[in-house]
Amino acid sequence: MPHLLLASGSPRRRELLTQIGVPFTTLSADIDETPLANETPAAYVLRLARGKADAGLLQLANDPAYPTACVLGADTAVVLDGRILGKPADEAEALAMLAALSNREHEVLTAIAVVHEERCETRTVTSRVRFRAIPEDEARRYWASGEPCDKSGGYGIQGLGAVFVENLSGSYSAVVGLPLCETAEILQRFGIPCWQRPEGDKS
Repeated sequence: MPHLLLASGSPRRRELLTQIGVPFTTLSADIDETPLANETPAAYVLRLARGKADAGLLQLANDPAYPTACVLGADTAVVLDGRILGKPADEAEALAMLAALSNREHEVLTAIAVVHEERCETRTVTSRVRFRAIPEDEARRYWASGEPCDKSGGYGIQGLGAVFVENLSGSYSAVVGLPLCETAEILQRFGIPCWQRPEGDKS
């Protein structure tokens, strides 16, 4: 069975893979995440997911410990009116993002890429999230919690930000950072099943 390496530092993606019983090793795959001129959000997340996976595979090129490894890369973007909302640089930017998302629907795009030698499979999942109205004082208290600092769009649906979500159409796990249904399907085709028992588990 191929070994899986996750090219991501995201604790949320690690938790999601663990949730479906897929053993993996984490590696760092830093790439330039600057959007290209006239690049669509869908093209952007797919390029970054593939770029992370390729960067991870390149690190393993001369590593005899992982001769049959697959590398999983993923990227998520919050999109409003065709514009990608990245991670807020400061309180003012976070409050502006939350004000823009307030009482509106936005898209969350998550792309995944699994690579092994010359083979690559990708998938992009689009979900729609609608926020209730967010008063400014509540947005300020949310910022003060520290949660929005490293979150695309300035919120985390799996954390305190869940209280803003009025409706979600699509994949909850994709909004968190990894579409589990699609990820499991692709990994299965690479010979990596989910629901694996941890090493040493005889139950």
